[in-house]
Amino acid sequence: MEKLLWSVALPGFGQFLNGRYVKGITLIILEFIVNVQANLNDIIILSFNGKIEESILHTNYQWLMFYPCLYMYAIWDAFRDSGEAKSKGLFLPFVCGAYFATVGIIYSKSLTLFGLLIGPVWLPILFMIIGNVVGAILKNIFYKQTKTI
Repeated sequence: MEKLLWSVALPGFGQFLNGRYVKGITLIILEFIVNVQANLNDIIILSFNGKIEESILHTNYQWLMFYPCLYMYAIWDAFRDSGEAKSKGLFLPFVCGAYFATVGIIYSKSLTLFGLLIGPVWLPILFMIIGNVVGAILKNIFYKQTKTI
């Protein structure tokens, strides 16, 4: 679990703890490139301060769409390599979280919830959580089916 949480903090850190240095360096470099090109730190700061419209204007959506897959892959990979991940279909919550977060990015300019524009940080996070739940349900369905075969 420690490696998973370090990967949540920064993609690549979990790989360092697992002794996968080349993979860790690669993920950190990719995270840095995508972060800078998407203006991610700026849009996080603006979103936390409630400046959603301004965060939308600062967002480079072409680059931001890479982030959920990179982020969720790094978390899954660190957890898998740690040896703690033993269940079949473990990848499903991570993959579904990445897919759903990417959809959240796509709709973050226009989708409102209860009349509020959520923006390019909060909507993908919300969609990622929904995707993780859907993935966990699919994992459980998959695991039960393979158990009976």
